[in-house]
Amino acid sequence: MQLKRLVQLALFSLSLGVLAPSAVATEETLSTAIKTLVIVSHPYPERSVMTLGMQEAAERVEGVTVRNLETIYGFDTRAIDAARERELTRQHQRIVFMFPTHWFNITPMMKAYLNDVWGSAGPGLWQGKEMLLVTTAAGGSSTYGESGRVGFELSDVFAPMKASALHAGMTYLPPLAFEAFSRSKLPDYQRQLIERLQR
Repeated sequence: MQLKRLVQLALFSLSLGVLAPSAVATEETLSTAIKTLVIVSHPYPERSVMTLGMQEAAERVEGVTVRNLETIYGFDTRAIDAARERELTRQHQRIVFMFPTHWFNITPMMKAYLNDVWGSAGPGLWQGKEMLLVTTAAGGSSTYGESGRVGFELSDVFAPMKASALHAGMTYLPPLAFEAFSRSKLPDYQRQLIERLQR
């Protein structure tokens, strides 16, 4: 079932031109010196264009492990294998959360992941690791910023994630947030993500 869903998502993205080899194709080897775990979530994966395209870019970088929550666990928030996910987190130095901003928040599966994997752990659980958020948001300046509808920056939406990182002893890196995104900008977003992963 999971393989079938992954194939459907890939075919859907190919039909939109998202996974065109030219988007992030390169002759050079892409790699990172920092062992990186990317946790991907999208509440509507069959409609995902940007998140799926960003995931595809991350998968091209050696030293990066990608875990798509909906591909692995479907939409069952109780199916997450917390012990396995904790072990994977222990094995990596940088943890990247990749998701579309969903009602000014992370996705439901990502929240379930944090509840189960990070659980009731005390301070310093992930001491010395880094957290990076990679997100897309349909709203631009009309939604975010001092003069936007919500009256604050997109980065402010993720204060709980920053608090979680600091509580866990992590370094919270500046988010890679793409506002008012469009499909035509995906190759540039992929390039920016790869550059961040290679730092």
